[in-house]
Amino acid sequence: MAILELILQIVLGLTSLLLTLLILLHKGRGGGLSDMFGGGMSASYGSSGLAERNLNRFTVVLALVWFVTIVGLGLITKFNGLAG
Repeated sequence: MAILELILQIVLGLTSLLLTLLILLHKGRGGGLSDMFGGGMSASYGSSGLAERNLNRFTVVLALVWFVTIVGLGLITKFNGLAG
């Protein structure tokens, strides 16, 4: 169980960082953090709908992996507490 817990903790760390970056890359509705990465300029050039849809899909899939990882770590913690 210790190896599985370590793997899940590494996955949780990586997905947390990637999820933060992906959320910041989304097109903002106003002057926000996404303007730092060119979000405000892309609206004037007519951004690609396909790129935005792919970014949305990747963000949702990564968020699901993040959620399942947290649930898995929680279950491991709960069952380790019952066994000890």
